[in-house]
Amino acid sequence: MAPRPDLSESLLIALDRGSGVPALRQVYLGIRQAVLEGRLPPGARLPASRALAAQLGLARNTVVAAYDQLLAEGIIEGKVGAGSFVSRDLPKEPEPAPAPGPASPAAPAALPDTLPPAARRFAAALAAPLAATGSTGAAACNTGRTSWDPRTAQLWRSLTLRHLQAPSLAMLGYADPRGSAPLREAIAAYLRAARAVRCTPEQIVVTAGAQQAIDLVLKVLVEPGEQAWVEDPCYPAVRAALTAAQAALVPVPVDAQGLVVAEGVAAAPGARLAYVTPSSQYPLGVVLSMARRLELLAWARQAGAYVLEDDYDSEFRYAGRPLAALQGIDDAGRVIYIGTFSKVLFPGLRLGYAVLPPALVEPVLGARLLSDWHPPALVEEVVTDFIAEGHFAQHLRRMRQHYRAARDVLVAALQGIPGLVAEAPEQGMKLLARLGPGLRDTEVAAAAARRGVIARPVSPMVLAAPPLQGLMLGFTGHEPAALRRAAREIAACLAPAGEARHRRAG
Repeated sequence: MAPRPDLSESLLIALDRGSGVPALRQVYLGIRQAVLEGRLPPGARLPASRALAAQLGLARNTVVAAYDQLLAEGIIEGKVGAGSFVSRDLPKEPEPAPAPGPASPAAPAALPDTLPPAARRFAAALAAPLAATGSTGAAACNTGRTSWDPRTAQLWRSLTLRHLQAPSLAMLGYADPRGSAPLREAIAAYLRAARAVRCTPEQIVVTAGAQQAIDLVLKVLVEPGEQAWVEDPCYPAVRAALTAAQAALVPVPVDAQGLVVAEGVAAAPGARLAYVTPSSQYPLGVVLSMARRLELLAWARQAGAYVLEDDYDSEFRYAGRPLAALQGIDDAGRVIYIGTFSKVLFPGLRLGYAVLPPALVEPVLGARLLSDWHPPALVEEVVTDFIAEGHFAQHLRRMRQHYRAARDVLVAALQGIPGLVAEAPEQGMKLLARLGPGLRDTEVAAAAARRGVIARPVSPMVLAAPPLQGLMLGFTGHEPAALRRAAREIAACLAPAGEARHRRAG
C-alpha cells in the first residue's frame, strides 16, 4: 500500500472573515474543493481538529463540525486513534480543462462539442428574438417600445394597491393554468367587439406574452420534420421558434395583397401549419386581402392544417376602425388567434393570450401546465379591472392619438432623404423605409447604431424571396425630438462623405 500523504501539520485554507459566510462553511468548502480538485489525494491525512482550529484562529468545535459534514458526505473517513483521512473510495477525477478566457462581447464563446442537438437549436435561436424586437434600451427608432402616459400610470398604481391590500385566494395559492375566469371573460368580450373574433372564455389561454402562446401551440401541433408555411420575409422570433421545433420551413412570398397562398399550396400542400400576420404583415405592413384570406382558410380546411394568426399590433389603426381578424371568418375551427398586451400596454407586463379551437384547448393547457403552471395572479387581476372598468378603451384612444402624431413626425423627418422612401403606415408601431439601389440595409443599420439609432435591417428576415433592402423604424415610445434626430443621423449614414467623417471623428 502506498504511503499516505500527511497533512497533519498544515492545511492551507483561506478564510474571508468579511464575506458573511460562516467560518464552519468556509472550512468545509475549502477542504471539499481541495479534495475534488486533487490537491488532497485519496488517503491523505488531515490535520487534527485542534491543530487546524489553532492554525485558523477558530474554535475547535467549528472545525469538528466541518469534519463531521465531510464525513457524512463520504469525502473523508475517520479511524479511531489514527485521525481523519481523505476517502479512498472517491473516483479519480480527470485533469481539469483549462479555464476559458473572457468571451468577446461581439462574439459569444463557441458551444462545446458535447452539447446535444436540442441545446444547440435553442442556443441558435437566442439571437433571433433580439434581432426582431431590439434591446431594452431607449435608442431612437428602437422597435417594440411603448409610451406610458400619466393617467394610465395613476390608474395602474391605484388598481395594484387595491389588490395588494385585499389579496385574493388566487394570489395566495396556485391558480388556473388557463388564466383567471374574469380576465378570460374580459378578453373574450373585447375581442368580439373590437376584433370580430368568434370565441368564448373557455377557448382562451392566458400566457406570458405572444411568444409563449406561439411556443405552446408549436409544441402540441408540430412534429419534427413536418412542414410549416412562413411568410417571406418573416418575423425572426417565430422563424427561430419553428426551427427549434424542428419544423421544415416553407417560405411563401408576400406581395401587395399579403401571403401568396397559391405559392404555398404549390410548394407544400400538406403542410401542418401556416404562420401569418394578416392585419399588418411583419415586416412589410401589407394587409392580407379578403380573397387571399378565403383561399388560406379553404386550403387549411381541405388539408386539415392550422393557421396561426399573429395579431400583434392591430389595435393601433390610424385610418378607420381596426381590421377584422382572420379568425372571425373561420367556420371550420382551423385558426389559432394570438394576441398580446405587450404592445397596447407595455412589454414588461408579459401578458398575452391564445384563442384556440376547442380541440386544442386541453393539449395546450397540458403544455402550459408543464411550463409555468399559470399566469401571475396579481397582474391578471389588475388587467381585468383595467379592462372591465373602461380604462383600457380610454388608454387605447389616447395611445392611438399619441402614436399617430409620432408616426407623422418621423415620416415628415424622413421625407426628402436621398436613397430612402418611407410612407406613413395606416396602422402599427413601426414603419418600413425602403432603400435605393446600391444601398445595403445591414451596412446602413450598423452605421446608424454607431450614431445611437436602432434601424432594423429587413434583408436578414428574407428566406428565399429576392432580397429586400429596407429599414424597420419604430416610432412609438420615442419623443419627437429623438425621432427627428434619428432621421438626421440616418440621412448622414446614407451620405458616404458624412459617414466617413463620423468614422474619422470616432
